[in-house]
Amino acid sequence: MASTHAICFFIPSYIHERLASSNLDEKTKAASAAALEVARKVREHRKEHTALLAAAAGKPKPKTPTEGNGARYRQIYDCGNKDTLPGKSVWKEGDTATHDRQVNNCYRALGTTYDFYKTVFGRNSLDDKGLPLKGNVHYKPDPSEAFGYDNAFWDGAQMVFGDGDGVAFDYFTDSLDVCAHELTHGFVEHSSPLKYWGQSGALNESMADVFACMVEHWFKNQKTSEANWIIGENIFTVEFKGDGLRKFNKDKAFENDENLGTDPQPKHMRDYVEGDADEGGVHINSGIPNHAFYLAATALGGYSWEKVGKVWYQTMVSGKIPRDCTFERFAETTVEVAGEVFPSDKAVGDAVKKAWEDVGVLA
Repeated sequence: MASTHAICFFIPSYIHERLASSNLDEKTKAASAAALEVARKVREHRKEHTALLAAAAGKPKPKTPTEGNGARYRQIYDCGNKDTLPGKSVWKEGDTATHDRQVNNCYRALGTTYDFYKTVFGRNSLDDKGLPLKGNVHYKPDPSEAFGYDNAFWDGAQMVFGDGDGVAFDYFTDSLDVCAHELTHGFVEHSSPLKYWGQSGALNESMADVFACMVEHWFKNQKTSEANWIIGENIFTVEFKGDGLRKFNKDKAFENDENLGTDPQPKHMRDYVEGDADEGGVHINSGIPNHAFYLAATALGGYSWEKVGKVWYQTMVSGKIPRDCTFERFAETTVEVAGEVFPSDKAVGDAVKKAWEDVGVLA
């Protein structure tokens, strides 16, 4: 059963499947196989997880001293290469930096993502009510293994980062876009909770990619013409010859890679991938709405978050997006919202509409 409270992994299963059957060393292939096993167990228990979250939703939760008062609150936990969540608390808001780079990276990335939503959209954390941001580093499902965990995920309440195996993947906390992507799944849950399956699931993944890109653009003060529009460019080691995990422009993120093959993401509806794999293609078909955002943002120029980003954000908080939203429904709503948000700037709505037409979603 598809869930709005889905546990969302940064690295999709099809990547791990390719690595597990690649020509890489046995330890690296075992690391990918282990990551697939974690994903399998999550799928098996997703219904139970959703029921637990639903039950917990009606119960009062203990609050941190700053929760709900408009202040940023972060807390980082060290799993100590074990699978216990959360791990041991090692840095909370206001503490001094630690000597652990992964702890420090996680803390700062959570802060940058919070600051983006607050500064750009006036949103107080993921739920707009001061939800504390929690991150777990050095997570390892099997402490007996010699390799680190090859993924990062949002579990509906907190971020979890693996250290990578060192051959296929590096530390996941080294990438701001990984953190921003996974935290945005939390924003989706608290704005327009999109079912994690098929087109609505691909929109869920696309929102995570789109806002992660904007967080990086904002942090680096890059205009649309200056940004590289790549997701996951820093998670791979030197063994990887591609540009990253996903790209927003028309190009493939990787092609004919010895171990990963070719990026399967389509950029037009004529190439839409059908099937049940990857939760109905959530990480694959998200390439279509990603490309639409890119086309609209680059057509208008300037900063991605100022116009098209604002349209996407207002669309997500509009109350007009159903749980099982299709690409077409989302596209029509963005065009409508563009007219509402920028009534005196017709160019915004025109650019948004043309972008969706160019990817074959609107006629």
